[in-house]
Amino acid sequence: MKQAGVASKAADGMGAGPGGLPVPLYEHVKRQIAEAILIGDLPPGTVLPGEVALADQYGVAVGTIRRALADLTAGGMLMRRRKTGTVVTGRASQHGLSFFFQYFRLLGADGSLLQSEAEVLSVIIRPAAPTEAALFAVAVGEKLLHLHRIRRVGGAPVLHSRISLVASRVPQFPRETKKVPALIYRHLLEAYGIRIAAVREKVTAEVATKEDRKLLGLAAPSAVLVIDEEAYDQTGALAILSQHRATTAQHYYSNEIR
Repeated sequence: MKQAGVASKAADGMGAGPGGLPVPLYEHVKRQIAEAILIGDLPPGTVLPGEVALADQYGVAVGTIRRALADLTAGGMLMRRRKTGTVVTGRASQHGLSFFFQYFRLLGADGSLLQSEAEVLSVIIRPAAPTEAALFAVAVGEKLLHLHRIRRVGGAPVLHSRISLVASRVPQFPRETKKVPALIYRHLLEAYGIRIAAVREKVTAEVATKEDRKLLGLAAPSAVLVIDEEAYDQTGALAILSQHRATTAQHYYSNEIR
């Protein structure tokens, strides 16, 4: 497991969250352990060091480690075994951090988590509009990387998304549609060290546009679910600005607060 150095970031026990809101220190530890599990640094069956050793490794108090491990255990990523210790299970809640890496919250009518396929329709560079510049805290006209992507379930289109990132934060991001990684959140972590720590959404319903009807195979008139999403990194800065437009004729949108 990598040395975290959490304490140097939040000596007072709190760090920055979206919009500058404080994040408890145990959350920083929890996220780093969860990410190590999700990207394979801690594979299933791994026995974690003891709480004292972990506290020394992360530079935090034993109580902070204990709280982080308790949350991960409650979420199913870890389990406690008598005489063995804390073990990585390989399981994770579909609403947890792993779900942010594979961010897709349309579920089947029976509540099942759907397996989807993503196709990138276009990758362009364009200047940031004033509203976008304010959200990203960059100058108006700053170059943004803009992706347009569609998701299909069983071959049927169910959602299309427009995703924007500040181009200077993701140098060498693929410009060819077929080379764009399927799991963008995970790619940001592995390639650029950008960790998605929080997601804020606004959900509304609208009449489907001509583009919606074409891409999602809808009749006129139809309704679509619109999800405006802001994804923040570990420093509290906006990393991704997205809009998802989905048909819920055969699916429903799920969110969960823990």
